[in-house]
Amino acid sequence: MRTPMRLGAFALGLAAVFAASAGLGRLTGPAAPPAGHEQTPAHGTAAAGHDGPAAGPAAAAPLPAGLQVTEDGYRLVPLSGTLATGTPHPFRFRVLGPDGAPLTRYQPSHDKDLHLVVVRRDLAGFRHVHPTMAADGTWSVPLAVPAPGTYRVFADFVPAGRDDGLTLGVDVPAPGDHRPVPVPAPARTTTVDGYTVTLAGELTPGTSSPVTLSVSRAGRPVTDLQPYLGAYGHLVALRDGDLAYLHVHPDGAPGDGRTPPGPAVTFHAEVPSAGTYRLYLDFRHAGTVRTAEFTAVAGKPVPQPEAPDHTHG
Repeated sequence: MRTPMRLGAFALGLAAVFAASAGLGRLTGPAAPPAGHEQTPAHGTAAAGHDGPAAGPAAAAPLPAGLQVTEDGYRLVPLSGTLATGTPHPFRFRVLGPDGAPLTRYQPSHDKDLHLVVVRRDLAGFRHVHPTMAADGTWSVPLAVPAPGTYRVFADFVPAGRDDGLTLGVDVPAPGDHRPVPVPAPARTTTVDGYTVTLAGELTPGTSSPVTLSVSRAGRPVTDLQPYLGAYGHLVALRDGDLAYLHVHPDGAPGDGRTPPGPAVTFHAEVPSAGTYRLYLDFRHAGTVRTAEFTAVAGKPVPQPEAPDHTHG
């Protein structure tokens, strides 16, 4: 995936769920229509790019990644109208370039031209897959999500000729009986397939600070993590409320002579605001890629107003 992002202020600890979600509909952007029905943005409107000019006082800072279906002239266009549950079904999409034509030239980032991340809007059902592209710029991947609901589909890529990458996001439904689940409570330890992963580090808002994830199995540190996409681990963080997409990579690289293959993998990251985040760590061991999931809270707790005291007249 793309190189480490500037992610904003991050600190693990107790805090309220992201308070700025009132602007969710404005920030997130609607799902793009199927091919052949793309709509042109209304005259006078434009999505704010990473380096674009501010549209006003509220737009002084660039938007976090993944909140827009279009950025810097690039657009994510799903060709499949729904996601499958149960049996995988091809999910197809294109990325249109500033000229309106399908983008066919990409700069590889972490061994792949494009990374596709799919997660339901309640932050459940995370998937990180790598589609293949046809000559006409159509991407396709066999994909099934675990349960019905509305999913956010993120395309993370670097167009050829650009130094920085883009992450575009669009909502795609998985039809059926949608039953949302609450975001799990914050925790420092999680388990997956018999592995225990521990999260350490207190990140300071407004600065890039370390987060370390350590992998063990049956009580013993795992010291032979295997390279996966050119690294010993990949970390994606999504903000509860609007699913702002944050993606970082660890210090060092396999074979650089200084980075051990576990048990600890350290990342440097910033998040864009206080709030609740879901963290997804991909790591490979014994030939299998697994994903460890955490809930973390950034920023200081928001003071809550005290209830009126009616015990005294």
